[in-house]
Amino acid sequence: MELSWWKRGTIYHLYVRSFADTDGDGVGDLPGVTARLDHLSWLGIDAIWLSPFYRSPQRDFGYDITDHTDVDPLFGTLADFDHLLAEAHRRGLRVILDLVPNHTSIDHPWFAASRASREDPRREWYIWRDPVDGGPPNNWRAVTGGSAWTLDERTGQYYLHSFLPEQPDLNWRHPEVRLAMHEVMRFWLERGVDGFRVDMVDYLLKDELFRDEPLDEHGRYEPALARYQLNQAGTLDLLRELREITDAYPGRVLIGEVEYRLPLPRLTGYYGHDDMLHLPINFWLLFIPWRAAELQAFITDYDRAVPEHAWPNWVLGSHDISRMATRLGPDHVRAALMLLLTLRGTPVLYYGDELGMTDVPVPACQARDPWEGRDPARTPMPWTSGPNAGFCPPEAQPWLPVGADHVHRNVTAQAADPRSTLTFTRALLDLRRTHCALSRGSYEPVPAPEGVLAYRRDHPDEDLLIVLNLTGSPVAVPFRGTPLLSTHEETAGPLRPHEGRVMEIMR
Repeated sequence: MELSWWKRGTIYHLYVRSFADTDGDGVGDLPGVTARLDHLSWLGIDAIWLSPFYRSPQRDFGYDITDHTDVDPLFGTLADFDHLLAEAHRRGLRVILDLVPNHTSIDHPWFAASRASREDPRREWYIWRDPVDGGPPNNWRAVTGGSAWTLDERTGQYYLHSFLPEQPDLNWRHPEVRLAMHEVMRFWLERGVDGFRVDMVDYLLKDELFRDEPLDEHGRYEPALARYQLNQAGTLDLLRELREITDAYPGRVLIGEVEYRLPLPRLTGYYGHDDMLHLPINFWLLFIPWRAAELQAFITDYDRAVPEHAWPNWVLGSHDISRMATRLGPDHVRAALMLLLTLRGTPVLYYGDELGMTDVPVPACQARDPWEGRDPARTPMPWTSGPNAGFCPPEAQPWLPVGADHVHRNVTAQAADPRSTLTFTRALLDLRRTHCALSRGSYEPVPAPEGVLAYRRDHPDEDLLIVLNLTGSPVAVPFRGTPLLSTHEETAGPLRPHEGRVMEIMR
């Protein structure tokens, strides 16, 4: 049976603001993405996931939307998007959009009507509650810090915002809200997009009684385990509706962002009976200690927990988390890329990780993130060694600073270097594309010396073994096979420090 494209392929998470600027305002745009599609095609990825480019005051960089069916002038026009989509499809690249259903901007016409008066027909499109004892309705916290409630002085009620106060939560228990967001999906599906990554799906429904969250000994609660503010049972029914809309357009994919550290039964529950998310994003590799035993245990448990009808997925980089090369250290980048691109399931590659990009220090005077801390992982893509790293014209001011190491860590330099991280990533993607064991084979853990992670990818046509030395010392391994690719130049002898190898096992 032929696998769906999103099972065979690799998804490239592309932060539009930071990819390529063509109009000289220092902010990446849709024409910039189009201009760089040849790089992505050369690299060997299969789909691009675009961060939000909809109309927005940009208080949270596009996750605060005022019009879900138009392009913000900062990024271009609808015609620019249509051209990007056509050019991507011409190259065989799929395009996935970020769908943001939990909240809107405070400036959205829907919310303007909702807060106009308690009698407005759209009042119930958002979540409003009376004060309790002169304060917020309950103890719920915003992800960004502080209370999740803000008082609207004019109407005397609090509105709920699980994120910034400028991002009021929609009331997904209201049928008109659901229908409105369904129409947003159809708008983009009719234009030809290949699917959605749905933002924060576990926040869509809240407890109807608005009960306080139980607190731990520190007076807090863990969002992933919250009982009332998120993770409500009815959320799964909402996802079935989104899946039904998606499935009406053959060949499309529905991906969902869930809380980072969800226990496996909760995470895999979002697959449903092949009627919810195709891929509930598995973020666990971002947080598990980079040690062979811990990684092997989780990878095996997760692979076995994924329902038979479902498909795994893996993430090692994100626009919300410190970059992979910074978290793990530069010595581990190649082994990490090998892990990401050889496990069973769909990998998501964050832009710049193919270069080994690290977090870029951002002085306080240049900080842009309202949450604090995410700017260093969102800095401009370095294309050349020239001014502004080729991200924007020399006379422009990039919206975030360009890394000081862009003189050697850039696409042009690394594409010409057969030993670079970029060419290694391309080789990995080529290996994944040409070896059916990596795209379709089973996963099986293999016992290995301490500090070494080893697993087989087995397919009726071939049997591959991946071994990763996650230590800083050479390790002799009792494995034999024909080397196909190594993180190092030499492929014989003991595994070098931080070396990974892909080997073909003769049957």
